[in-house]
Amino acid sequence: VQLQASGGGLVQPGGSLRLSCAASGESFQWNTMGWFRQAPGKEREFVAAIRRTDGSTSYGDSVKGRFTISRDRVKNTATLQMNSLKPEDTAVYYCATTPRAWIVSARTAVTSYDYWGQGTQVTVSS
Repeated sequence: VQLQASGGGLVQPGGSLRLSCAASGESFQWNTMGWFRQAPGKEREFVAAIRRTDGSTSYGDSVKGRFTISRDRVKNTATLQMNSLKPEDTAVYYCATTPRAWIVSARTAVTSYDYWGQGTQVTVSS
């Protein structure tokens, strides 16, 4: 299973970015996809997750109301739309996935995911 994340970059405070994650692999079907981020010197932090079957979403407290996660079941992708970006959103963003359809409380844990992408840098700076 391979995850390919794309869409990172440099943006000014208040701006927007869209990250996408594509899962591929013979006979693999993801059922929960999540985004995490890690800033230098900090632990990996849960950002958002979505369950493929019903579109149920979860968000970290620091991004609620600003970020939106969605999925495309045909393309087997998940997208993270990030609006009203702040300097503290600067980090490497990782997508992760699992064939398990986690309930909300389980989606925030790093250990709930089996496969990880390579990470994409998001920098929010003027």
